Amino acid sequence: MRLATWNVNSVRSRLPRLLPWLDERAPDVLCLQETKLPADAFDELVAPALAVRGYAVAHHGEGRWNGVAIASRVGLDGVVPGLLDEPANPVGQGPGPEARAVSATCAGLRISSVYVPNGRTPQDPHYRYKLDWLAALRATVAAGDPAVAVVCGDMNVAPSDSDVYDPAAYLGSTHVTPPERDALSALQLHDLVRERWPKERIFTYWDYRAGMFHQDRGMRIDLVLAGAEVVPRTRAAWVDRQARKGSAPSDHAPVIVDLDEAPDGDCGPVVPPPSARR
Repeated sequence: MRLATWNVNSVRSRLPRLLPWLDERAPDVLCLQETKLPADAFDELVAPALAVRGYAVAHHGEGRWNGVAIASRVGLDGVVPGLLDEPANPVGQGPGPEARAVSATCAGLRISSVYVPNGRTPQDPHYRYKLDWLAALRATVAAGDPAVAVVCGDMNVAPSDSDVYDPAAYLGSTHVTPPERDALSALQLHDLVRERWPKERIFTYWDYRAGMFHQDRGMRIDLVLAGAEVVPRTRAAWVDRQARKGSAPSDHAPVIVDLDEAPDGDCGPVVPPPSARR
C-alpha cells in the first residue's frame, strides 16, 4: 500500500497538477491539507475527478482557510472530522474548531490527515492554540489503537535542527521551539522518513520567496508518523521533490511511504535530488 500526504495550498489552484500526479504516483491513500474549499465546492470540483480514479473521499473543509481530506482506494470507514476535545482558534474566523483534521480506517490502518496550526510567533495566542491542538491530537491517537495509527500531514513543526536548512535562521521563531517539538514527540509515533534516512538532508517545504527552493533552503515539516505495527512494513519513505518543480506549484512537496512493497524501489529520501549543493 502506498501512502502519500501533500499540503496542496489550495486544491482548486493545484488540481491541474494534482490529477496527473495521482495518475503517475498512484497512491492507495492520499492525505491532503489546505484544500481551502467548503464541502459543496469540493464535492463539485474535486470529488468526481477522484471518483473516476477509484478513490472514496472524506473531506473536512471550511472555505478560504484550512481544509483536510483523505482519498482512499483501499476502504474508507469510520470517518471522523476533527479531534477529541479540539480547541477553537482564539483569533480564528469562527466560534468552533477549524477544519484541521479528519480520520478514517483504510485497509486496517487508522489514518489521520492533519494540518497543525502555524503558531505565528511564540508570543502570539495562536502559539498556545497550536500546543493545545497538538495535545488534542495526542489524546485522539491515544484513544484509538496507536499501534495501527498513521498521522499524515503538515505538522508545522521541524522535529530537530537537522530538519531546517539553517537552525540559526529560525532562532526565536515557531516550528523549532522546544515546547512544539516536545508536543510532537508526545504523540509517541515513529517518524517513518527520518527513521529510514537518519542522517540525510531532507526538506518538504520551501518558501516561494528568494529562490529558496532552488537553493534548497527548506524545512521538513510534512511528516508521516506511524504506530509500531506499521514500522516493519515500511519498504520506502521519500519526498517527491519533482512535484514542487515547474509552474504554479504548492510550496510543499508530497511525502510518500510504501508499505509491504516499493513499486519504485527504495528510492528515497528525495526524488529527484536537489540541484543545489549543501
